[in-house]
Amino acid sequence: MNFELKRSKNDETTVYSAPSGAEAINQKQNSGQQSMDYEKFFTDKIGDLKEEGRYRVFADIERKAGSFPEAVTHRDGKVSDVTVWCSNDYLGMGQNPLVLEAMHAAIDSCGAGAGGTRNISGTNHYHVLLEQELADLHGKEKALIFGSGWTANLTALSTLGALMPDCVILSDAYNHNSMIEGIVHSKAEKKIFKHNDAQDLERLLAEYPLERPKLVAFESVYSMDGDIAPIEEFCDVCDKYGAMTFIDEVHAVGLYGERGAGICEREGLMDRITVIQGTLAKGFGVVGGYVAGSEAFVDFLRSYGNGFIFSTSMPPGVAAAALASIRYLKEHNELRERHQERAATLKRRFTEAGIAVMPSVTHIVPVQIGDAVLCKQASDILMDKYGIYVQPINFPTVERGTERLRFTPTPLHSDADMDHLVSSLKEVWSMLGLKPAA
Repeated sequence: MNFELKRSKNDETTVYSAPSGAEAINQKQNSGQQSMDYEKFFTDKIGDLKEEGRYRVFADIERKAGSFPEAVTHRDGKVSDVTVWCSNDYLGMGQNPLVLEAMHAAIDSCGAGAGGTRNISGTNHYHVLLEQELADLHGKEKALIFGSGWTANLTALSTLGALMPDCVILSDAYNHNSMIEGIVHSKAEKKIFKHNDAQDLERLLAEYPLERPKLVAFESVYSMDGDIAPIEEFCDVCDKYGAMTFIDEVHAVGLYGERGAGICEREGLMDRITVIQGTLAKGFGVVGGYVAGSEAFVDFLRSYGNGFIFSTSMPPGVAAAALASIRYLKEHNELRERHQERAATLKRRFTEAGIAVMPSVTHIVPVQIGDAVLCKQASDILMDKYGIYVQPINFPTVERGTERLRFTPTPLHSDADMDHLVSSLKEVWSMLGLKPAA
């Protein structure tokens, strides 16, 4: 587009003005160019996903308070009963009466919303109590809550990498998207080490001088495969080379350790981790994320982290519910024991039925299908014919060729639920020609 050069009256300022609407149209027509067809672009991109068999369809689920894992699904104008087998509410705490009671009480007391960002009228007393409870849970000086675990990871890693001079971040190859996004946004130098490989991590750390700031980011439980990081080995390597440790315990908090602080608590390693990040949305059954660490670190993130500074704080009812859930789980290790028994039992039942379970040492029970289309078909048949809801997991969540159904048994799944699930899977496997376990 051509621009007209004009001078102001005092001839001291140069002003560039675009041509009028009519002039712009004429120039466009004369050039023979056409604007992009944006709607076609969107449609074509969605078509690509459908052709690959990995277009995502959201199941319209309505949970039944007090009846978890039972729910109803709304589909094509019909309402059907289903049993949920893929919820990340791993312990059913989103249905716990004490948690619901705490949320109701806070809403009655404080209203629906927080009223602003934490800095501007949005720090409710429930936020303060929740952060104190989280710091105590992890044996850290302070904790800071966020609207989600994704935001907590993004904000913490991007702020650390951006503000520590010449920082290099070393990331496990299987780290979650939120961690990857935080590292990318930090614009710090980054290195990726082989998944759960302490030797490869050491090889990379040895390339840098001891005095250079280094941060090593990894998870405790990897939610798609169900494996656990060699945390103590990582800590030993990081100590040797002067690196910070940043662990994502999202799929472990509430579920492991005598009080539910995660794998680090179970293995006696909380004091060796610089920053512990977790969620309130899975084991604790509500929503939100957090980090826990030293007082100086938390104050640093509170003061510099844009994802914290500019976000409206979580509703008081949510904070109160999370607070009640954490307090409950600190005192009820029997729920974690029941959870582990249910997971072990389902793995055994699948194996006995000839359904191959991917290696998992945690509560995650992944069953690999290896084809996006078949994975979606299996999920649809289970829902439509058997009243079983398990979501297909496809790329980019997992690598192509490793598509799977990911089962998450809870303490509230009964033996009868498992009987129905196992018999249903055997029939679906036969329908789709899926090979049984060798």
